Amino acid sequence: MRAMKKLSRKWKKSRRGEDEDGDDDRFSLPTRDDFHPMDTQEQEELVRSLEKAQAQQSLLWRRVFAAILFCYSLFLIYSIYQQTMSPWELRYHAYFMEEVHSWIIISADWAAVLVCSNAIAGLLLDSRSHRRWLWYSCFGGILVAAFWLYHMSRLSSFRWDIVWLPFGPLSGAGICLYVDHLLNESSEEVRKLRGYMYAYKGR
Repeated sequence: MRAMKKLSRKWKKSRRGEDEDGDDDRFSLPTRDDFHPMDTQEQEELVRSLEKAQAQQSLLWRRVFAAILFCYSLFLIYSIYQQTMSPWELRYHAYFMEEVHSWIIISADWAAVLVCSNAIAGLLLDSRSHRRWLWYSCFGGILVAAFWLYHMSRLSSFRWDIVWLPFGPLSGAGICLYVDHLLNESSEEVRKLRGYMYAYKGR
């Protein structure tokens, strides 16, 4: 990603120098060295290689964070199963035994699973609406966090060992949204490079 950004900045700087070098150098291109400008084929190969590298990195990181959230979802489903079969056996659920009914705890865990599912869909879906799923997960994460924080505030003492209940799903959704933003920025840099190449060809 850094290499793509550096190359893009180099291309932009070369365009800013047009007033000093004259109109013929308006769309000056990166060079193999200080004396041999890159021809059209080399430019195309460079841009294609950057596009391929960016696509591979994007897919890798999306799968990594989707896998992490999937594992967290499996853990939540296990918690739901335990709460259903043996209510209040898990310590982090038992804290709320006197505060809420068992089915409310189960519903909150299902809501957290839904938050994670939306974030996974937002990361992996190849469509224009994928960002919408990420925002849905963030808003859902806020609601889940508000639920748990409210009931945690009603406990006799604040339990730091269960702070992941409100902030786990919300943090996961927020991190996925940030990762998607970074990957989109990287993709935009590559598109700008191709745009500069086409502008040069059009002269």
